[in-house]
Amino acid sequence: MDHGTDDVLDAVGPRLRALRRDRGITLADLAATTGISESTLSRLENGQRRATLELLLPLSRTYDVPLDDLVGAPRTGDPRIHLKPIKRFGMVFIPLSRRPGGTQAFKMIIPAVPEPLEPAPQTHDGFEWLYVLNGRLRLVVGDRDLTLPPGEAAEFDTSLPHWLGSADGGVVELLILFGLQGMRAHVRSGPQPTS
Repeated sequence: MDHGTDDVLDAVGPRLRALRRDRGITLADLAATTGISESTLSRLENGQRRATLELLLPLSRTYDVPLDDLVGAPRTGDPRIHLKPIKRFGMVFIPLSRRPGGTQAFKMIIPAVPEPLEPAPQTHDGFEWLYVLNGRLRLVVGDRDLTLPPGEAAEFDTSLPHWLGSADGGVVELLILFGLQGMRAHVRSGPQPTS
């Protein structure tokens, strides 16, 4: 192996340890999920065992991270980012972040509709922050029914019944930050005092 390959392989263990700790996962939990023994995982993270495809594939699946990112492989080929839209509930979600867990960013497009839709509120775990780019958003959260024009933002606990749609039947484009329960966006305006 050349020196560059050795450097990439030497960095895998610390990268795996940092990823596991960032996610708050114990070696025991990871072993139970992947089927790899705790001792093997520990040796892999400490650099006492070389990474193999047999070990990295279950870790890649568990962390939901591309194998190239897991090993820190150098980028090759087309440098453009190809965003893959997801269609759900008649809306289009374009992922803007690739980091599994933690806060996720999306561009959301609500298509135009000939007649206004009747809200059908849903609930799920998490916290959502949104910003209207274009169009007029109708946001129903609990017993509140709001209309947000471009430039307005809202945040809410998604365990409350909520629904998003077009306020006037036109297309609505928004940015969404979605986090796990208890994770909220922090907005600051102006410089922060120094200690």
